[in-house]
Amino acid sequence: MEQPDRYFSKLTPYAHRVFQGDVVEQVGALCYRKSLRGIEILLITTRETKRWTIPKGWPVDGTKPYQAAEREAWQEAGVRGKIRKRTFGHYTYSKYLKGNEPVTSIVGVYLLEVRRERLQFPERDQRELIWRHPREAAILVKEPELKHLISKLGRKWKARPAST
Repeated sequence: MEQPDRYFSKLTPYAHRVFQGDVVEQVGALCYRKSLRGIEILLITTRETKRWTIPKGWPVDGTKPYQAAEREAWQEAGVRGKIRKRTFGHYTYSKYLKGNEPVTSIVGVYLLEVRRERLQFPERDQRELIWRHPREAAILVKEPELKHLISKLGRKWKARPAST
């Protein structure tokens, strides 16, 4: 697992871009399902680097951010369910656009309780999918803020009364 200080040192050369507003905004869906172990988190691989992450993508004109996050969950992971309309949190990462120039991306994350999974979906052949306990999922993702959001969801769920 990459240490947070190493991760942040990679972002340091680009900090001036953040302060100048040179960032891109994306939306993501932190997908979870109920299981005998509590909840499980859905992780997918990125298309290029094959690192573990959550479904995410670009906002779409004319749709609300949570709707765009819901659409990304379907396109990238083949899941549908109940999405929360308020952000659960945010995380940042370096996104490499055309020309291999990194840009800082701020991802607004929405919770999606998965109720249906499909074997066929638009990006099926481009990604791997896994379901993991929040503790395991947090270890697999690279971005410290995303690790925190996954852990936060795990703690929140664990604190719920047994009847829910």
